[in-house]
Amino acid sequence: MASDAKKRLLFVCVENSNRSQMAEAFARRHGGDRIEAYSSGSKPSGKVNPRAVEFMAELAYDLGTHVSKPLDQVPDREYDAAITMGCGDRCPSVRAALREDWEIPDPKALPPDEFREVRDLIERRVKELLLRLGVH
Repeated sequence: MASDAKKRLLFVCVENSNRSQMAEAFARRHGGDRIEAYSSGSKPSGKVNPRAVEFMAELAYDLGTHVSKPLDQVPDREYDAAITMGCGDRCPSVRAALREDWEIPDPKALPPDEFREVRDLIERRVKELLLRLGVH
């Protein structure tokens, strides 16, 4: 019964190599066993950006264990929230109670300090989402 009460979250961007990966990581970190978090890409790159791995390691999170994947490789179920990261992606095949586009800039080519700002913005947005969904 406890697993039925978990909030299911999906984060989507184009390559599934930066923003959506970091959002999934922060959801797992801050939601713990109260959530199921997934990420995917509309056109996945097949790898997680080494810079994202580096900047998440600064916060003691190993993003190197994550895999870049397409939407058809995440569970086909209804999600409590499906979040796109500002890349204009649509998730027509994904059923979700809440859909939002966060308009997060792609940090891929940004200087280190700006990459960190995007990372920290994603963390704040994920924490806000968890609060709105009643995950404390």
